Amino acid sequence: MKILAASDIHGDLYAADALAKKAKREKADLVILAGDLSIFGNGLEGLLKPFKDAGKKVAIIPGNHDSEADIFMLKRRYSDTIYDLHNYSFKIGDIGFFGCGLANIGPNELSEDEIRDRIKASYNYIKGAKKKIMVVHVPPYNTKLDTIRKNMKIGSTSVRDMIEKIKPEICICGHVHETFSLEDKLGNTRVINAGPKGKIIEI
Repeated sequence: MKILAASDIHGDLYAADALAKKAKREKADLVILAGDLSIFGNGLEGLLKPFKDAGKKVAIIPGNHDSEADIFMLKRRYSDTIYDLHNYSFKIGDIGFFGCGLANIGPNELSEDEIRDRIKASYNYIKGAKKKIMVVHVPPYNTKLDTIRKNMKIGSTSVRDMIEKIKPEICICGHVHETFSLEDKLGNTRVINAGPKGKIIEI
């Protein structure tokens, strides 16, 4: 399976169009947008239309610049295009996808306990899947992906804890602009900060 993963497009219609074209060119089976689709709800109008026009299914979660209401609106408008991964899960073949959006700091904040509980709840529905992909907005704590200025770590301890317990094949995240497109590993799990230009992932 080929996935185009991206994050933090912040309502940029040009970025969305470029990603849809990349998904079509690369023959991606699924697009994943790991949060911060908008700037506090601004920029959502028409944001997913390029993917619909390209015939691509899109799995989405909210970031700290989105709200759960924003995701609900997109689900209603693009019901034939979207998989909602915020506290939900789904399977394609033998691959299970699960996740939780928002972040542990800033607007639309979740506590670490809430993040852990939501990831666990969404995982429970696909735990029998042969392969698993976890989608979150905030990266796991103390990795290459959560480092900002002066070596400050802003990742989620709960995301890290759940990766170490569940051991998904892949964890897709975003949030930290300084580490877009970087990868790290926690055990055997590939952890990828997808970024707005997108990354092709094969599983």
